[in-house]
Amino acid sequence: MPDRIRTAALDWEDCRYFVALAAEGTLSATARRLRVNHATVARRVASLEAALGRTLFDRRAEGYVLTAEGRAVLEEARGMEEAALGVLRRLDAAGALEGPVRLTTTRSLAEGFLVRRLGGLRRAHPGIDLELLAELRVISLARREADIAIRLGRPADSTLAGRRIGRLGHGFYAAPERAAQVAAGETPVLVGYDQDSAFVPETTWLATHFPSARLAFRSNSQAAQAQAARVGFGVALLPHYLAAGDPLLVAVDLGATPPSREAWLLVRRDISRVPRVRAVAEAVATIFRQDRMVLEGTRAEEETAASAPSAAKRR
Repeated sequence: MPDRIRTAALDWEDCRYFVALAAEGTLSATARRLRVNHATVARRVASLEAALGRTLFDRRAEGYVLTAEGRAVLEEARGMEEAALGVLRRLDAAGALEGPVRLTTTRSLAEGFLVRRLGGLRRAHPGIDLELLAELRVISLARREADIAIRLGRPADSTLAGRRIGRLGHGFYAAPERAAQVAAGETPVLVGYDQDSAFVPETTWLATHFPSARLAFRSNSQAAQAQAARVGFGVALLPHYLAAGDPLLVAVDLGATPPSREAWLLVRRDISRVPRVRAVAEAVATIFRQDRMVLEGTRAEEETAASAPSAAKRR
């Protein structure tokens, strides 16, 4: 650690930005993580360098690379960060049920299922300010970008406290007229994902089970796919919760559906006992438990089986 440090002028916020930039490597990634603009990150790091009288980063075309002195400072700055977080955790653990909680999940699950069911949480804990992050990119709990996450599939990160809160099923849905055409034996025209969504398991499943099907509408948004099905573009493979109770969408039996996906609730271990975080986590788990049939599509599957012959039998 350099011995010539001007501690009187040292600003903890500058250190926080420095640690984040060291982890991310670029101004843009750091700005996204801290939810500020690029200029703020650059200004904070320059302020720390001025206070220490040291150059902490080499500015290169590919990003910011720590100098030897920067690496030494980073070890001390990380210790400062952990100490500050320890103080906050202690205060939080003894605190009231109020303050911010950041929850992240997929946009479809947030907008199509979760938000409309959070009224009970708000009434029970009016002092909690909930921030819902629903983005295409994965929001990192490890980087403290969020406090709680709902993920589809068993998590690989053992540093997080996690539990399975439900299963999400998919089914085929179409406008009533389209559904009647398929029931009468017409070859189904599908609604599906765009070509950049190959990472989505349902995309691969559709391509495997319906390799020659025509896709009359493609989108990376499940909400858009549901709307396309409503207006008659074709049969869409949708999470059951997007179609539950919708009179403009009728369940269609095409003989098979993808395996259901597990929903996991994840919380950073360092804040898992903070009262407001626990309150939000319990509220979300309760919502998933109470609406299990909506998520799994149990009723839709029973209604489809009772009302129409299977596609396999038609063939």
